[in-house]
Amino acid sequence: MINPHGIFEKIKGFPECGVIAFLGEAIERLKAAGRLKQIDTMRSICTDYPVYQVNFKGKKALLFNPYIGAPAAGGLMEELAARGCTKCVSCGCAGVLDKEISVGHLIVPKSAVRDEGFSYHYFKPSREVGASPRAVSAIRRTLEKHGVPYLVSKTWTTDAFFRETRQKIALRKKEGCLAVEMETAAILTVAKFRGYHAGTILYGLDDVSGKDWDQRLAHDHSYIQEKLIWLAVEACLSI
Repeated sequence: MINPHGIFEKIKGFPECGVIAFLGEAIERLKAAGRLKQIDTMRSICTDYPVYQVNFKGKKALLFNPYIGAPAAGGLMEELAARGCTKCVSCGCAGVLDKEISVGHLIVPKSAVRDEGFSYHYFKPSREVGASPRAVSAIRRTLEKHGVPYLVSKTWTTDAFFRETRQKIALRKKEGCLAVEMETAAILTVAKFRGYHAGTILYGLDDVSGKDWDQRLAHDHSYIQEKLIWLAVEACLSI
């Protein structure tokens, strides 16, 4: 009934590669430093989403920051892809399900457990949705090129931040998940459904593996976040 390709026209010269960065403060710092150029605005009834262009070694990529959550991320990805952005790498922080994963350590999801609602409107029910192999390969090549350590595993995508119960955490750990976040399953699902390429890079933040929630806030994340954005840009451009 409502098709993004019927609403949003493809824009000539619109970058094919885009980074969805759930890192608002880092984006604001890059903007203040003059590293970003706003080239588009995605509008909704609640707010406007600025879409930026970044330059990396003579190549152009998009950089944008939607609200958190699967519907916001998946819906915005649909709209930008209709304009021409069909290769995507998302990046942001995640809770870790293993206390040995330090703050800032990177996790590359090979798949996401679908514990949200968005993806079920695209595909029949299943436990997981896989990342694009091309995207995962591009991310791994980029991280290895720069000597950045990382883990490859599953991630757990959930809609309900306040319902990450001990029982669910134990189950997800048994399924092989090392991280929990709120968007990856939606992003991977849109890409798979539309025939695009998408992958994700997460950095470990809070720890939900123990008896109590450890927010692990005694760290400066600014360097991690900005470095992560540029790694995501480089990886996306190499898909």
